[in-house]
This record gives sequence, structure tokens and C-alpha cells, in this order.
Amino acid sequence: MRTLRGQADGRGLKIGVVISRFNGEITDRLLEGALQALNDCGVDTDDVTVVSVPGAIEIPGAAKKLANKVDAIVTLGAVLRGETEHFTYVCKAAQEGMIRVALDSGVPMTFGVLTTENSEQALARTGGPKGHKGYDVAKDAVELANTYKLIG
Repeated sequence: MRTLRGQADGRGLKIGVVISRFNGEITDRLLEGALQALNDCGVDTDDVTVVSVPGAIEIPGAAKKLANKVDAIVTLGAVLRGETEHFTYVCKAAQEGMIRVALDSGVPMTFGVLTTENSEQALARTGGPKGHKGYDVAKDAVELANTYKLIG
């Protein structure tokens, strides 16, 4: 049996980050964590492209345009449940769009879009007691890029 698992070594990798500006207090913290992870993995800052979009629903389109320029894409956003069904539609559209881009492009993409009940839950996942989702998904993107290279 042969097991393929890429390392979290980002030297020489080009990484794209697509970030939603909506709920900026949260997404800014996600970006800080993601950039720290990429730095910790050895990704050169000149090899990181950050694309800012208005909201989570716009992430897949930007990711599609970025896909042929990078080895992996990190997506970051925050969708908080409100009093309407808008939350459900935005989450589903963003998630399905990202899956489609990843499958169609063959470029690994990690899902760092928080889908929480409120801002307190989201903040707990951006360096609080629930860890740092931005950091985690960026490190995972580096590992996935290397895993895809091992597969060939």
C-alpha cells in the first residue's frame, strides 16, 4: 500500500486567497491567521495573491479566475445567521460554487467560510477558544497543493 500525503512546506508554491469583505471584523482576523500560516509554511509573500470580494457569494467567481495562476486557493468569509433564509441561500451558493471551481479546475481549494449563528461564535474561531480557522485552512491548502503534486 502507498499513502500519499503532502507536507505543509510552502516553499515555491503560489497561493491564492479569496476573502469576503462582508463581516470585515471577522474576515480580517481570518486573513491575519491565513497569512501567518502561509508564512509559517515558508510561502514567500511575493507568491501570495489576495483577492478581496464583496461577499461570500462572490468568492467562487474570483476563485475561478485565480485558479490557473496558483497552486492552491484559500477561501475566507463569514456568513452569520440572521432572521431570514438569506443565510441558507448564501451558504449553499458559496459552498456549491467553490466545490465546482475546485473540481473543474483541478486546483485544491480550502473552505474557510465560517457559517455561524452569531459573531461571538465566529470570533471564537478566529483565534479564540475554538482555534483559528483562517490559519488551519491556509496550512491545509499548502498540504493539499503538495498532495496534488504527489498524485501527479
